[in-house]
Amino acid sequence: MRRTVVLDVVGLSRKLLGGPHTSRLNALLPNSVPIRTILPAVTCSVQATYLTGRLPASHGIVGNGWYFRELGEVMFWRQSNQLVQGDKLWDEARRRDPGFTVANTFWWYAMNTGADITLTPRPLYCADGRKLPDCYSAPLALRDRFNREFGQFPLFQFWGPATSIASSEWIGKAAMAIEEEFHPTLQFVYLPHLDYCLQKHGPGGPVERDLAEIDRLCGTLLDYFRERGCRVVILSEYGITPVDTPAHPNRLLREAGLLSLKGDLGREYLDPGTSRAFAVADHQICHVHVRDARDVPAVKALFEHAPGVERVLDREGKRAHGLDHERAGDLVLIASANSWFTYYWWQDDRRAPDYARTVNIHAKPGYDPCELFLDPAIRLPKLKIASVLAKKLLGFRYLMDVIPLDATLVKGSHGRVTEDAAEGPLLMSDTPELFDDDVIDAAGVYNLLLRHVFAD
Repeated sequence: MRRTVVLDVVGLSRKLLGGPHTSRLNALLPNSVPIRTILPAVTCSVQATYLTGRLPASHGIVGNGWYFRELGEVMFWRQSNQLVQGDKLWDEARRRDPGFTVANTFWWYAMNTGADITLTPRPLYCADGRKLPDCYSAPLALRDRFNREFGQFPLFQFWGPATSIASSEWIGKAAMAIEEEFHPTLQFVYLPHLDYCLQKHGPGGPVERDLAEIDRLCGTLLDYFRERGCRVVILSEYGITPVDTPAHPNRLLREAGLLSLKGDLGREYLDPGTSRAFAVADHQICHVHVRDARDVPAVKALFEHAPGVERVLDREGKRAHGLDHERAGDLVLIASANSWFTYYWWQDDRRAPDYARTVNIHAKPGYDPCELFLDPAIRLPKLKIASVLAKKLLGFRYLMDVIPLDATLVKGSHGRVTEDAAEGPLLMSDTPELFDDDVIDAAGVYNLLLRHVFAD
């Protein structure tokens, strides 16, 4: 076996490379192939395809979240690996060689897993309402050790308005420490920094500094792992393309009288169980659930000519895209190239749910990239944040309601299959002789990674 490290540089595409800010990554461009991605091209679905060699119709990860029909709730960012149906890459690797070991350093669905070593973000949710930055590890002692050695995991730099290279650097240090102690045969490392700045600014925005930061970190990891005799693969899950027009499918369903909303304390909350139809937005993909099958044709017609919607997939369309799983919506919307889907249903911002202006990925029944911004309407945002933190330190209840509701702030998105391969994901390797072709299907990444481990 040849020990291998896979660096997932989220959002990386060929179009971002070649300039003066990415000299280390540029050096690998001759050893690269584009990845023909899947639908939806979002983190959880693509990673599950890489790790199983199967499409969402088989592994069941139809998005970063979905409607759990048994519970009557939309849930995003669950963490149990048991949600990914079927064998994982490490199961096959152990069948080939029982001495194989694997470390999952921040790839998703890292808990309740068959991996030997695990690290994943896991805040502490206290009984008094506080959310404290932390992570989860297996073995359990790693979390305390790494928090001591590298500082507390920077959760608020991992996601939210304060995102920075700090979280990816912390993950990089952890990856090197795992290599030092455990020498895993295969290690998966998640480096999310580009993902966030590209959604905020768009790929044509002021991201030169961010590119230089991730390039420097990748260079450090390349040098470290190569010196230790590891093969190194760098890949991405998707490319991020420019957007300028948010689309609001739940508002369309509301106007059609199909959405059910529960009023509490002057605010409106989605009630999926009593809605005739509702939408689960996930970047440029949206799952629409229709309670009565007889309403499906009318709901499909509602969206077929809706602004921001490029295509509506019915049962046959889902099957053609490998997305016909019971967790998927009855209909799946694909956004136009310049659009993305919000979860918004309210027509008056004063009626928005209390979590709408907060960073709260588990409460919102859809993905919300506006959590990357501070509300520009707040005149002195740092003072506001300081006053809220003071309440927190004094033990009072507090609400960090600093997130805007202006969806036009978002400048980059992903989820649909891009027309230009240079805007999509790619795979680079220091062992390019293992490539079979000039392009690789996302499901084919599974076998290519196994070849990196088992081929001489």
